[in-house]
Amino acid sequence: MQQDLTKPEYILKVEHLKVVSTQGAELVRDVSLKIKPGEIVGLVGESGSGKSISTMAIAGILPEGISVAQGNIFFNGQDITRISAQERCKINGNKLGIIYQDASQSLNPLIRIGKQIDEVLKIHTNLNLKERRERVYGTMRAVNLSQVEKLARRYPHELSGGQRQRVLIAMAIINNPELLIADEPTTALDVSVKAQIIKLIKLINLSRRASVLYISHDFSTVKKLCDRVYVLYQGIPVEVGATTQIIKQPQHMYTKLLLESIPSPEKRGQRLLTMKARTRDYRGPATNCLFADRCPKVFERCRQELPDMYEVCNDHQAACFLLDQ
Repeated sequence: MQQDLTKPEYILKVEHLKVVSTQGAELVRDVSLKIKPGEIVGLVGESGSGKSISTMAIAGILPEGISVAQGNIFFNGQDITRISAQERCKINGNKLGIIYQDASQSLNPLIRIGKQIDEVLKIHTNLNLKERRERVYGTMRAVNLSQVEKLARRYPHELSGGQRQRVLIAMAIINNPELLIADEPTTALDVSVKAQIIKLIKLINLSRRASVLYISHDFSTVKKLCDRVYVLYQGIPVEVGATTQIIKQPQHMYTKLLLESIPSPEKRGQRLLTMKARTRDYRGPATNCLFADRCPKVFERCRQELPDMYEVCNDHQAACFLLDQ
């Protein structure tokens, strides 16, 4: 079969993204990432690493006082960095679906569930009421909601946390987006519901061929779901590669500490590793390794230079001077 040369290689391509606040803080310093059609890519890091701000920039929903200072974001080959609000509305909720972190904050408490899902269809399609209702019910069933006709008439507070999260997923996929951004979609859920949501995202990826950008601080969920992963630290990727490769052979000390801090039955009775508190100021450009103050293997060069990405093996890079020795 011949390759379709008209389609770009990447559904999403971010080049040297920098996001700043009006106070001068560099919230995202230099993020580049790529997602191929049908691929699930994880963006992992602690709170404050810049992962959610990066995805807000991609989706064009940065809060007031925060803006893209430099870089390009290509969606399906089109640079969407500075498109108009009207052009953005044609993409968000249509070709690009977003699953937000907190369903209780994302759903309108005064509007019935069915109407909120239907609103996404009304904006982006010319379907009539009957056709929209059928698709709403069908999409609700696709995310494993039951008794959908009854559920559609309920308000958000009448649903469980897991049901509300499934409603957000239904809203994100109802127009069959090419890219799905999932911003920590399991944070407020218990362990069993979390596992169900992870399975559901994987099923959507397989059945609808939607690419997924999955944001998380939790490597235990990322390793179950993602094909590739970007480890983000203070607004800069420090390790990039296939998920299996990074979990098997992490090269950056930050990645190693994140992985070793995950609780597991094998570590029962053992003390989990912890990291020193962050001390770096977000203002101004980075001039040395951002992780130097917390790294147990720091040496003089780390405090003097900012490391480039070093090749570990095919499709695996890490920004650590230990790889240059």
